[in-house]
Amino acid sequence: MDVMEQAPAMRTPSDTAITTAVYAVLALLGLLMGVLGAFQHSWYIRPVPVSALGCVALLFAATYGPGRAMRGRGAALAPAAGWTLVTMIWIAGRPEGDLVIANDLSGYVYLYGGLAALVAGVMLSPSTGGSWLLTPHSFGSRPVGPPAP
Repeated sequence: MDVMEQAPAMRTPSDTAITTAVYAVLALLGLLMGVLGAFQHSWYIRPVPVSALGCVALLFAATYGPGRAMRGRGAALAPAAGWTLVTMIWIAGRPEGDLVIANDLSGYVYLYGGLAALVAGVMLSPSTGGSWLLTPHSFGSRPVGPPAP
């Protein structure tokens, strides 16, 4: 009599759990980029704010890359949301008058260039569902032909 030993079936995580974990990691990446970029954006090689330009390029890569890899704009929006959240906290004035992102050329390049990079990265990422605006709809139209009996 042959006894066959069966290995217990391995449980695999669901696709939803993996996707949620990836989105959480991407949002944390955006938060980290917002913290590091806010404190490191003001390095100059006169008169060019090279650090701010580098931050803008990395922001574009951090949104466009995941959006392209996961074939959806949600993956591009996750790091964009994290960066935007942290950056909005940093630009808020404090009662003492302190700011993390200053009112100078590097601050403007970092803020406005970063926002433009985020928008470009999200908009250039492929959309999974197609365009809701360009999809033909038959609102209010009735089929032409004899009525059904």
